[in-house]
Amino acid sequence: MEQAKSIPEEGVVDHELGDETFMSAADLREYMVEMQMAHAARALKGMDRADKAREELLQRLSEPLDLTPQKMKEIMQPLKFKLRSAAERGQTELMVMRFPNVLCTDKGRAINNSEPDWPETLTGRPRQAYELWRDHLRPAGFKLSAMIIEWPGGLPGDVGFFLKWGDAKQ
Repeated sequence: MEQAKSIPEEGVVDHELGDETFMSAADLREYMVEMQMAHAARALKGMDRADKAREELLQRLSEPLDLTPQKMKEIMQPLKFKLRSAAERGQTELMVMRFPNVLCTDKGRAINNSEPDWPETLTGRPRQAYELWRDHLRPAGFKLSAMIIEWPGGLPGDVGFFLKWGDAKQ
């Protein structure tokens, strides 16, 4: 009976382990790099989609709406529903709009510093939203506040518009 060799001959690399191919350290490193590159490619693809969606949003929000009576109805009906729902939950404010700070001529600096003339920095649909509040909702007793609600990398990001009602001391 012949005895099986357990030590491979010198210069011969045994890549079989049971019935699976065994990867060398170099093969494993190459596989790891390939997997990291695949993950990075997927992440970049996701970032590209997010950047594209943000650009499309900026384009839409920078173009003012034609505020026909029908369009006003389309805006006000859901707003009334959201306000009523918030009031039923006991809330006294509701974020009614969120937009990138680049839709402000100063990228949100006046809003962040609570300057009284911050509405003058608004452009596009945010400007229209402010005017809608000024002309229709302020006379009904609603207050509007604007604040930076996101700080990517420590810098001002998105702006939020908040309608407030209830306590007259606000």
